[in-house]
Amino acid sequence: MKQFTFEAKQKNFLIGMMGLGILCLILSFILEPAQIAEGGTHARFWSNFLLNVVFFTGIAFMITFVIAAFTLAYAGWYVVFKRIWEAFSSFMLPGLIMMVIIGIAVYAHMNHLYHWADSDAVASDKVLTGKSSFLNKNWYLFGSIIIVGSWIFFGRKFRQISIEEDKHGAEVADFAYHRNLRKYAAIFLPIAAFTGPAIVWQWVMSVDAHWYSTLFAWYSMASWWLAGCSLTIMLIIYLKSKGYLEAITKEHLHDLGKFMFAFSIFWTYCWFSQYMLIWYTNNGEETIYYFTRKSEYPVLFFGNLVINFVLPFLILMRNTTKRRYGTLFFSAALVFFGHWFDYFYMIKPGVFITAKEALEHGKEGAHEAAGHAVEHAASFVPGFTIPGLLEIGVFLGFTAFFIYWVFNQLTKAPLMPLNDPYMEESLHHEVQSYE
Repeated sequence: MKQFTFEAKQKNFLIGMMGLGILCLILSFILEPAQIAEGGTHARFWSNFLLNVVFFTGIAFMITFVIAAFTLAYAGWYVVFKRIWEAFSSFMLPGLIMMVIIGIAVYAHMNHLYHWADSDAVASDKVLTGKSSFLNKNWYLFGSIIIVGSWIFFGRKFRQISIEEDKHGAEVADFAYHRNLRKYAAIFLPIAAFTGPAIVWQWVMSVDAHWYSTLFAWYSMASWWLAGCSLTIMLIIYLKSKGYLEAITKEHLHDLGKFMFAFSIFWTYCWFSQYMLIWYTNNGEETIYYFTRKSEYPVLFFGNLVINFVLPFLILMRNTTKRRYGTLFFSAALVFFGHWFDYFYMIKPGVFITAKEALEHGKEGAHEAAGHAVEHAASFVPGFTIPGLLEIGVFLGFTAFFIYWVFNQLTKAPLMPLNDPYMEESLHHEVQSYE
């Protein structure tokens, strides 16, 4: 089969899951934890929305980045599933729309996601004042529009050239389309390398506005890539079970499995390197960040390492594991959920502390509130100290939305870019097997 058909039962299932996600999102607006309910911040709702929008938009961005990198590296093995990645990339458009909603809410002070969005807090805090030229409402809203808008432009250009090549490439004797694709990839990579870290600093790292990490961009972008790689594996295995993508073999999935294994180790290296800097540089900002999570959120702190390093390492270390569909699908599902859990770990504690400080500010004043910051997460808080059922429901709803978008995009072009000059290389891709 060369053309994907989005079946009615698939649509109905995904729409049902999206409905569950919307319901859970609404309930998270209503069921605010008692510790911050008096403040009326609806922090659970806004943090759930931010978490999932950032996670899935980031996946789309990193897949676009990898398409450009592979294009410039003259890689050919991935061409047989390139259409799936092009569909992933296109999700940046709805991602931007949802980020604009969050940006408007920050601009209008409709939530307390970020401490730096409170002008009174900035005025009384030297650290926030020093960062205010970057951490401000204008940069957050309009910077997001400009940066993600540029990503969308390049992502659409990659797909447009690919589809034109598929339609007319056989009529062109040389690599005209592919050279054009390389030109745009070469322009995009340095832009992405600069703007990707900048946007993740603003969207995620600034949730804890007093801390910083020079490794944070590597860490968070590796997490996005691992989530995108794992979701690619699951969708390929699913589509193959439906009779599509016959040209994709265990060799291609084996290489994707190796990427998942290798970057799980790289992600752990970034995690440990950030943690190690507490002692290596005597960095007070990082000490507070990790001390709070380790002491107040131990399930998130240790669970993150177990799900995203220990289990993938033990499962994927064997070469044969990466060539068995059942085990590989399970590992991919674990890694995919694990890196959503990683973003939960990055975002939720900071949002909770900011919401609690906003409540305390109204009662006692900002200076007294700062003194209570380390006590905020001392007890179980639903939706913050560990993902609750509502958070899982929202995650499933967003996953369904992402897959629905991807499947809809797959119907608009042949599943295989047959006129890609590297198609033959991809069809004959083979790696050493030790089975």
